[in-house]
Amino acid sequence: MPLSSSAAIRTALAEDIGSGDVTCAYFVDPQQTGRARIIAKETGVAAGVEVSAEVFRQVDPSLKVELLQPSGSRVTPGVEVLSIEGPVHSILTAERVALNFLQQLSGVATLTRRFVDAIEAVPGARTKVLDTRKTTPGLRALEKAAVVAGGGTNHRFGLYDMVMVKDNHLAARDDLDFLRNAIARLQAERPGVRVELEADTVEQVRGFLTLEGVAVIMLDNMTLDEMRECVALVAGRVQLEASGGVNLKTVADIAATGVDFISVGALTHSAPAVDFSLDLQRSR
Repeated sequence: MPLSSSAAIRTALAEDIGSGDVTCAYFVDPQQTGRARIIAKETGVAAGVEVSAEVFRQVDPSLKVELLQPSGSRVTPGVEVLSIEGPVHSILTAERVALNFLQQLSGVATLTRRFVDAIEAVPGARTKVLDTRKTTPGLRALEKAAVVAGGGTNHRFGLYDMVMVKDNHLAARDDLDFLRNAIARLQAERPGVRVELEADTVEQVRGFLTLEGVAVIMLDNMTLDEMRECVALVAGRVQLEASGGVNLKTVADIAATGVDFISVGALTHSAPAVDFSLDLQRSR
């Protein structure tokens, strides 16, 4: 379990448990044991199952937790993804946080899978679905892992691992000589860092093609005809990313233009949770 995941779990448990679970303290026999099953209530792609399992382990290391469906598995109603055995009070204390992670992350994976499936239905399409930085604060690593579980591809993780010069950066200064010098300085001081530039027009794309060291050009809110023109113009010299106006109704047509990537902020900022429940049986 990555350190960032463990930290997120600790924070979530501290938020929920606080000074202690008063319900279990007074209404659950501390000696009572049982077995719980976490079950899918709807169709989707499971993600965060390992995180959910770790929640139970952090609450009580004595719990026996069995992972039955790893992240990336397609689930249908009634499919059991986790089995937990041990003290009932520990199972119930961990229940809500474990389900919160599982439901939210499975929602991200499920929505991602719907976008990936829509693209895969396009004959000859090779376009990949990208996530964005529009993530829940503190949960970026988990949500990006859920995107991968759903068949998507991670974009940059943060501001430090890739350059993305967007319209607001260009609003300050957008002449090609300035960009050329900035890219050269970056390559000298931070070799290996990929550079992506955002373009609003075909003419901007044409200008960006004169620059050395550009790996990706983002086509922001362009029409399908403009995207096709850019694909022909670039002819594979750099990769193209389409952004803006992307939804499940438009993604297939965008992929058919031949762009390399389609970024979708909704994967992480608007994914509906997938319903799971915990069913508990006490030991006799």
